[in-house]
Amino acid sequence: MEEYINLIEDIIIETQQEITMKIYLETSVINFLFAEDAPEKMKITQEFFNVINEYEVFISDIVLLEIEQATEQKKELLSNVINEYKMRALESSEQVENLAKVYVDEGIIPKKYYNDALHIAIATKYKMDAIVSWNLTHIVKFKTKFQVKAINEKLKEKDVIICTPEEMVY
Repeated sequence: MEEYINLIEDIIIETQQEITMKIYLETSVINFLFAEDAPEKMKITQEFFNVINEYEVFISDIVLLEIEQATEQKKELLSNVINEYKMRALESSEQVENLAKVYVDEGIIPKKYYNDALHIAIATKYKMDAIVSWNLTHIVKFKTKFQVKAINEKLKEKDVIICTPEEMVY
């Protein structure tokens, strides 16, 4: 019996070492590192960045485009974070754009916020384990999670967990 328990423990340890979650960071997460007007979210985001090295971290060309629209000072801060944490940028594709269009056409994400649909589509198409966001209006809300899961199942896409940095920390 003891041999069996040792074998199970060895398997659990090996599995934990082999599995590194792949997470996609939407732009708001990096922004909240510097959100002095929202100290609670800023603190949680900083705590998240204390454990971020436990994950394979990805962003996308959409995140980089959104950062380009920031002020020079903010752009520099956000770019430094991306470089410091060695975040890898994923590229949009026709497949990504088609999936984003489905999310919009199905009424999950408003057309005006197409980039939010692109973030979810990129995380889905690149088979991320999670998309992490502070966008509670369009991305991290029950209706979006429910409908994205249903669409992804229907299209035989990987289920992507949609969550906040807070859920990744606590």
